[in-house]
Amino acid sequence: MSPGAPNEMTNHRALAGRAAVAVTGAIALLAGTAMTAAPAAAGTGERLRHDVREIERLGVTGVVAEVRTPDGRFTARAGVADRRTGRPAQPGDHFRAASVTKTYVATVVLQLVGEGRLSLDDTVDEWLPGLVRGNGNDGRRITIRHLLQHTSGLHDYLSEIPLQRSAEDYREHRFDRYTPDRLVALALKHEPGFQPGETNPDGTPKWSYSNTGYALLGMIIEKASGKDWRVQVRDRVIRPLRLHGTHTPGHRATLPRPFLRGYRQYEEGAPPTDVTLLDPSVAGASGGMITTVSDDNRFFRALIGGRLVPRVLLAEMQRTVPTGWDGAYQGSRYGLGLFWFPLRCDRAGYWAHGGDMLGHMVREGVRADGGRSVSVAMSTQLTGGGGERLNTAAAEAVENALC
Repeated sequence: MSPGAPNEMTNHRALAGRAAVAVTGAIALLAGTAMTAAPAAAGTGERLRHDVREIERLGVTGVVAEVRTPDGRFTARAGVADRRTGRPAQPGDHFRAASVTKTYVATVVLQLVGEGRLSLDDTVDEWLPGLVRGNGNDGRRITIRHLLQHTSGLHDYLSEIPLQRSAEDYREHRFDRYTPDRLVALALKHEPGFQPGETNPDGTPKWSYSNTGYALLGMIIEKASGKDWRVQVRDRVIRPLRLHGTHTPGHRATLPRPFLRGYRQYEEGAPPTDVTLLDPSVAGASGGMITTVSDDNRFFRALIGGRLVPRVLLAEMQRTVPTGWDGAYQGSRYGLGLFWFPLRCDRAGYWAHGGDMLGHMVREGVRADGGRSVSVAMSTQLTGGGGERLNTAAAEAVENALC
């Protein structure tokens, strides 16, 4: 549930391959922009509207976006929220937050570290004794920092999840219920990709995106605090920031109204399948939340602005390692629940997470100085060659908004 990550619900390596699907109906070709800013800043809104239209033209059913700058707030939309009814997509529509959930979970973990209830050097085994064992996996060697930074080497459990394989598998398994320990057990069927802390020949840490680490972090939050991770996220982040469009749904298969229906194209050239309904426990602490573009912006601005964790711990979150990704995410680095991406107009780059959950994609970013931020939500996952173009277009929309 994050850009470029392998085997996300998402199958993130599959982000590089999605084909365009034509969205019929005149309403799908319309885009609208709302601006609350001085006329001199109108160019930001025009550029956002253009970029949103370009994403929709690649075959995405609905696209909504919001940019915040010192000059004001701008929103844009293109396409429809529902292919059946033709209702236009709107900036206030809810969508699955996917791997943005990881940044919320990481924020709670760092708050608990600040309170002395956890340490980044604590091992998994200290909190979940004996849970991570077998096939070369050893929780005694994996620290909380490793889990947060995807340097544990643990296999990504999503390779074992059938939902993303075919439309038939989706219909059969969309209401399957998962517990965190079941998700972890799926990962432990496999040997680790590398040992925690292992380095590459150039001395950089080995890195591999794994949703399994965040399933474990959700369990550790509960052990350390006595409360479910969802409760902690609501109490510590959602309510203080008044993120009224952000939810931790548990097992609820539906989204709050209004929402973008989610679509996935399982085979190149095939019509997209409506995949809106599913039990989000399959993603849990790695990607199970719901949000809006406005809330996504507010959350990342608050985090990077130092309002959620002490500055010294925010600095820990922003200590990064290279991901080794190429394409639209070349040069990216990962901290503790945060991606850093280069930016053509600012050497300081920008901070984000982003992600994919079955049928939904989100890309956001906030500049290091906090002056500009953007969130873009898309309601279709494509397959085949169009996916690379979609990924590139989304990355360009974010960069254009931040510059």
